[in-house]
Amino acid sequence: MTETAPPAQSSSLRRLVPRIFSRSARRDDVEQLLRTVRTHHPKGDLSIIERAYTVASEAHDGQTRQSGEPYITHPLAVAQILADLGLGPKAIAAALLHDTVEDTGYPLDTLTAAFGDEVAMLVDGVTKLDKVKYGESAQAETVRKMIVAMSRDIRVLLIKLADRLHNARTWGFVPPEKAQKKATETLEIYAPLAHRLGIQTIKSELEDLSFAVLHPKLYVEIESLVKQRTPQREQYVHNVIDAVDGDLRDLRIRGRVLGRPKQLYSVYQKMVVRGREFDDIYDLIGIRILVGSVRDCYAVLGAIHARWTPIPGRFKDYIATPKFNLYQSLHTTVIGPGGRTVEIQIRTNEMHQQAEYGVAAHWKYKERMAGGKADPKSVDADMAWLAHISDWQAETADPGEFLDSLRFEIGAKEVYVFTPKGRVIGLPTGATPVDFAYAVHTEVGHRTMGSKVNGRLVPLETVLTSGDVVEVFTSKNPDAGPSQDWLTFVASTRARSKIRGWFTKERREEAVEQGKEAIARAMRRQNLPLQRLMSQDSFTDVAQQLKYEDVSALYAAVGEGHVSTQSVIEKVTALVAANDTSTGPIDLPQVGRSRRPRDGDSGVLVRGAPDILVKLAKCCTPVPGDDIVGFVTRGSGVSVHRTDCTNVKSLMDDAERLIEVEWAPTTKSIFLVQIQIEALDRSGLLSDVTRVLSEHHVNILSATVSTTNDRLALSRFVFEMGDIVHLERVLNAVRRIDAVYDVYRVTSS
Repeated sequence: MTETAPPAQSSSLRRLVPRIFSRSARRDDVEQLLRTVRTHHPKGDLSIIERAYTVASEAHDGQTRQSGEPYITHPLAVAQILADLGLGPKAIAAALLHDTVEDTGYPLDTLTAAFGDEVAMLVDGVTKLDKVKYGESAQAETVRKMIVAMSRDIRVLLIKLADRLHNARTWGFVPPEKAQKKATETLEIYAPLAHRLGIQTIKSELEDLSFAVLHPKLYVEIESLVKQRTPQREQYVHNVIDAVDGDLRDLRIRGRVLGRPKQLYSVYQKMVVRGREFDDIYDLIGIRILVGSVRDCYAVLGAIHARWTPIPGRFKDYIATPKFNLYQSLHTTVIGPGGRTVEIQIRTNEMHQQAEYGVAAHWKYKERMAGGKADPKSVDADMAWLAHISDWQAETADPGEFLDSLRFEIGAKEVYVFTPKGRVIGLPTGATPVDFAYAVHTEVGHRTMGSKVNGRLVPLETVLTSGDVVEVFTSKNPDAGPSQDWLTFVASTRARSKIRGWFTKERREEAVEQGKEAIARAMRRQNLPLQRLMSQDSFTDVAQQLKYEDVSALYAAVGEGHVSTQSVIEKVTALVAANDTSTGPIDLPQVGRSRRPRDGDSGVLVRGAPDILVKLAKCCTPVPGDDIVGFVTRGSGVSVHRTDCTNVKSLMDDAERLIEVEWAPTTKSIFLVQIQIEALDRSGLLSDVTRVLSEHHVNILSATVSTTNDRLALSRFVFEMGDIVHLERVLNAVRRIDAVYDVYRVTSS
């Protein structure tokens, strides 16, 4: 039995996550924007910003956002985000104008004449493509255009990220379904891109806002757990900071010691990906030390290790070997006061700017050094991965496949290898020559038959390390293809999906035959009229219901295990019975045997006939207070359902068997109640739940417990209850259990 949760409503989201209902603090005042730009670029030409604001205000005049604000508040907010990052006047002007060409009909030619080629190129790079032209592929094509434009000028992506960030802050004003779609897209594409560019401030906020929209209850639960533990944690952090401040004074080094804030999405990810308990994550103390020079960084590191014992294997020197996004810092983990683990980051102030603002800080520096104009090539040279982005996107015509490739490309890669010609290929940790071959080209991957690493022949499952020079040999046989064994050792999603796609295509005919035979065998086992069912067009209708292009695709899905045979048979028999009433209904045999009803009064009377046998339906488990309706069964009396039960809709076709019933509970009445409990998974959770139910004298008949990959524990309990007032007390008691964020009665099957 499953239940589809109702879509989140704006009122409940506003209560749970008010931050996605934010409105712009300033509506028409551009002075704050100009002051921010002047701080970072005291000699910059601010007149272009004033002209851009005037044009944008006139173009968007009369337009409003879904929050009810004037539309100009959006480009102004986007420009302010970029100004805070330190971008120059031309990028700020492009941010103010980024929606004019798309949403107002302001011609690109006019914009070019008024503001120059550079601003026009930035605006055109950000402008979305026409959704009518691309249909469902619109978003994929928008991202593709953004990537291509980004390869020419990184500021296109910075404007796009700021645009997405401000929209994310107002997701509360858009329909929940649309907000969830945008949040998923943000977590998969935009937040990783911000990470690749090293812009931690935007990445963190995008992740938290997306997390809030996709899992509002989990968001509030983790936020609540954080707030509960904050006072004790802050006192400990304060003691650690005092000790480090003393070391800085002894070394005569000027610096700042800060506590590192906890990001809610980061906490959630560690619980899901690493399987850690909340207390283990939150008790991990983190501090950051900012000093004036690289020499001071290493001096402070020595003092820290002299004071507290470092944990072996936890020291990372990202100053000597920066990360792919130019991040630099010293990382160490020590056993601090009281035996608690403390994570420490040591960096210069310039490194801190790079860590928080990434390529934006880099661009700001280059603009100021070049007198207001940066060289895009010099920025791209520092970000090696950008130089290759347009190469792989050009080979992919299908938008869906392109987005999959993009997600792979922007994932956090830790291994960089070289082709024999010196081209850099980024791969995930654990990658093999087969992953390398598919990263070069799909056909190269399919035809791979051997490989060399650093000039030596190696097996295809050899794990590559950074700096390896990799060469693969391909077969000239046109029928050559991948091996099924490759799936056991490839590390990249791209290689895995390409290999699976090849076998899916090659084995389609075999899967079709297997699926057809599986359905026929199941029908024979259930004594169904095989000839009667297989000879009609019902399979074509079922294929359309399940979104398959034809019957062969349906058979293939069954053969590959994507659809169960029983599901197909049930749908076919239902269609045949509906279209051929002369031959009577086709009944599928019942699987299993129902439980024997327990002694007790049903608590329901049939109006005008109180002696008729009455039983409560198990599909919707009605209880006193629910609106109910009776259905006269054959040989089993009257079955009572909730009026909103999904099965009642099908019973409406036999309206003469519906009968009026009413509640008449007695002291002997017993009702079945089904509840669902949703919680963050933790050790001892099930024990605590069953203990609370037992304390409230609940007689549990059945229980099902499952844990999703997201560490979400779902528990369903069916139990007997005599007094329905007791149910609310039980629900309130369960709701108070630690880590439980929702519990409710399930009323539909």
